[in-house]
Amino acid sequence: MQPPRWLQDAVRRVPVWLIYLGTALWLGGLFAMALFGRLGVDPVAELIAQYGKGALNMLIAGLAITPLRRFTGLNLLRFRRAVGLSAFFILCAHLTVFAVLDLQSLSRLGVEIAERPFITIGMLGFVLLIPLALTSTDRAIRKMGRNWTKLHRLTYVVILLGWLHYEWQVRGEVVEPLTYLTIILILLGLRFVPRKRAPLHKNVSL
Repeated sequence: MQPPRWLQDAVRRVPVWLIYLGTALWLGGLFAMALFGRLGVDPVAELIAQYGKGALNMLIAGLAITPLRRFTGLNLLRFRRAVGLSAFFILCAHLTVFAVLDLQSLSRLGVEIAERPFITIGMLGFVLLIPLALTSTDRAIRKMGRNWTKLHRLTYVVILLGWLHYEWQVRGEVVEPLTYLTIILILLGLRFVPRKRAPLHKNVSL
């Protein structure tokens, strides 16, 4: 299955830097809304929640790129690095707002990580994402070879930890966490669908 040529041509013309620009504008826009009291009665908590959900959405978007190419023919691989790094940047903002504006103490952050399991899970996901961000360069890919692919499979673990962190935080809500989990499991499951082999043509003697 191949997408329409006009769609492929349109995708090729989209510059990768737009991913970074869009991420920066979204982060800045939300922060400005919080600063001017446009995010409800507890703008810091809402900002933390929106940044966290935004990071999870970006991770899921990155997870969708390979199945999308395989099953629809739409090739977005050149955007995968930008999507992954944007997810990391959003997660950095999520953690920074939590530590600086909410807790207002880095020492207290350690206590929160140790005593609150959902924060422990979220921090573990963030730590696992750091080596993935640091090796998201062409040089790292060339130098690490197959080990690069093995390392970046940690993305699957990070996404599941991110979902668990989110689900644990919004206890009482069912539909949205279940929707996220369903999408994640489908995207992971598609990686195990066997590829169709081209049919073998038998020689017919005349």
